[in-house]
Amino acid sequence: MSPRRSATPGSQAPDPAEIEAVATGAHGDPFAILGMHGGDGEPLTVRAFAPQASAVEVVDRKAERVVAALPRLHDAGFFGGTVPRRRTRFPYRLRLSEGDGVTEVEDPYRFPPILGELDLHLMGEGTHRRLYEKLGAHPMTLEEVPGVSFAVWAPNAARVSVVGDFNRWDGRCHVMRKRHEGGIWELFIPGIESGALYKYEVIGAAGQRLPLKSDPLAFHTEPPPSTASKVHGLPDHRWEDADWLARRGAAIDPSAPVSIYEVHAGSWRRRVDGGIMEYDELADALVDHVRDLGFTHIELMPIAEHPFTGSWGYQPIGLFAPTSRFGPPEAFARFVDRCHGAGIGVIVDWVPAHFPSDEHGLGRFDGTALYEHEDPRQGFHRDWNTLIYNFGRTQVSNFLQSNALFWLSRFHLDALRVDAVASMLYLDYSRQPGEWVPNEYGGNENLGALSFLRETNVAIGEEAPGTCAIAEESTAWPNVSRPVDQGGLGFGYKWNMGWMHDTLEYMRKDPIHRRHHQDQLTFGLLYAFSENFILPLSHDEVVYGKGSLLGKMPGDRWQKFANLRAYFAFMWTHPGKKLLFMGGEFAQEREWNHDAALDWHLIDEAMHGGVMTLVRDLNRVYRDMPALHQLDCESAGFEWIDASDAAQSVLVYMRRGRNGAAPVVVVLNFTPMVREHYCIGLPQGGWWREVLNTDAAVYGGSNVGNGGGVEAGPEPFHGREWSVELTLPPLAALVLAPAEAGAVA
Repeated sequence: MSPRRSATPGSQAPDPAEIEAVATGAHGDPFAILGMHGGDGEPLTVRAFAPQASAVEVVDRKAERVVAALPRLHDAGFFGGTVPRRRTRFPYRLRLSEGDGVTEVEDPYRFPPILGELDLHLMGEGTHRRLYEKLGAHPMTLEEVPGVSFAVWAPNAARVSVVGDFNRWDGRCHVMRKRHEGGIWELFIPGIESGALYKYEVIGAAGQRLPLKSDPLAFHTEPPPSTASKVHGLPDHRWEDADWLARRGAAIDPSAPVSIYEVHAGSWRRRVDGGIMEYDELADALVDHVRDLGFTHIELMPIAEHPFTGSWGYQPIGLFAPTSRFGPPEAFARFVDRCHGAGIGVIVDWVPAHFPSDEHGLGRFDGTALYEHEDPRQGFHRDWNTLIYNFGRTQVSNFLQSNALFWLSRFHLDALRVDAVASMLYLDYSRQPGEWVPNEYGGNENLGALSFLRETNVAIGEEAPGTCAIAEESTAWPNVSRPVDQGGLGFGYKWNMGWMHDTLEYMRKDPIHRRHHQDQLTFGLLYAFSENFILPLSHDEVVYGKGSLLGKMPGDRWQKFANLRAYFAFMWTHPGKKLLFMGGEFAQEREWNHDAALDWHLIDEAMHGGVMTLVRDLNRVYRDMPALHQLDCESAGFEWIDASDAAQSVLVYMRRGRNGAAPVVVVLNFTPMVREHYCIGLPQGGWWREVLNTDAAVYGGSNVGNGGGVEAGPEPFHGREWSVELTLPPLAALVLAPAEAGAVA
């Protein structure tokens, strides 16, 4: 196709090279040539690119009449010409003739810029906390015309277009305006409705046409494996959780009984036909289950849109879109609202540590390493075959920080559990010498990631009070859960990976060998109060050949269940908040499979049902006994009574609360031997109730115990003035409290 001058006098055709650039999709400044030009006493011209049209006319919107016919200036569909007898600009439409039909459309190139100067300034310096209100696709009305505003960050692109069904995915039709101040491309397209599919067609600075890109700030997407973004706008939900929001900070405070149920939404339960449940169906069943068992919070594995189901969400691309596998964004909002209405908080796993290299994603988004590093020693995770964000680029950190605030504010989440924090903190994470680049001081700390994490946690405290971020951090990095102004990273909690690893190693051992490894149970108390810890028995411990929690336990079938019950009691009475992955509550036997539902039929079997009854009672004891939760994160809340009896694999400790709360004493016997007349010291005399005994028959145990309680006498023992003789059940835990302490329902 070639440009041609119009034979019509006064058409004022632009330079042929510019026409050719528009016709071939190479023009990076469409507003300079398309739309209406002139006015203020000068002749008016209108130019349009309409490749499917055989003729184009200009219609005065107010007068509702044709005022000009635009000659074709290029065979590809470039039209342009003057508007006779007009020297003042006016609102207009374009009348397009296509075959036998005629349609009238608004010209996107007649509308003014969308983004304001302040927004562009904040985006340019990387301090815009609500990017999601400006970038992405937003249905709106501009100059009384309904449509959608599109905006995307691609500073190094030569041209960016919006493509979709509405323009036959032709990147020449809706080339965007570049706002050079912030490297943002924007365009208002009239007539597009919610639900329209779209992507961005990007031409790199070197002229290369990139694979079509999904919108980094899309709020809804096609269900995978399709990859288009959907016009949706910010989620629209009428929230009914004001009462919960007023108290949610107290519900996740270090002094509160925080007990978290971790869930993979696609495999918790399935429909009868094997299909996955949508958000509303999940809420119908999950909320009741969690409330019945007494968990205070649900933690969902990543919900942000991700192309590969087998990544469980840990390789996200659509960071601002709840995955469409389970329904639209409003359905996810309803799920959260349902949880809050039942008094259950919602935590979601958040993944700022890495992102996949799928061609429709963020990788080389504008033809350069925009979100990632150019150097693979800085920008590529070999463990996961994913890319690493360039946290030192302020706009990238701003993008992620805004995303965190988006989930907390727009979906009312109560916390974000930040995945793989260690991989963010260390430049040499999982790398050998020579495979990483030191920081400017020669160290291995990722200074950009440190700043990003601290700034994000400060922003969360300011913008979403009552919420927090939780770090999955597996090293000894100091002060992860201490405030930023005290030199910390600012997280609310940190997962205690060391406790999980050590104690599971102990529990795997045959009881005959445990006497030599009691330090694996006690070592965690040396650092238990250095952070605000969560004790995690997460999905990571029941996949990739690790087997189930029950499968890790030694001995015959009865002993496996007894070991698991004792271990759960140890966890629930140990300092730190609690997290249990789904299926653990009824001792799922097989390893977790993300493609299938849990084995719910097992709860009808006595041993499995007994474990679930125990978990329910453990949550109630944890909640009802202030000594077991008020000082979870303070050393004053824990005291050893006896940690020295490794020969018999027995541990005895005391938990304390505030303001004179009754103490709780825990006795653990990690051998299958019944121990009669076992003496322990106590802090006070009188009747001590057996609040919980994991060997009770109702839990599937042998029902060895102490008849509901014991009387402490004035005989000193373990350095205390009072003592009592107990019968210790096999592979079991006893929880004792003074008679006046609150009882479990």
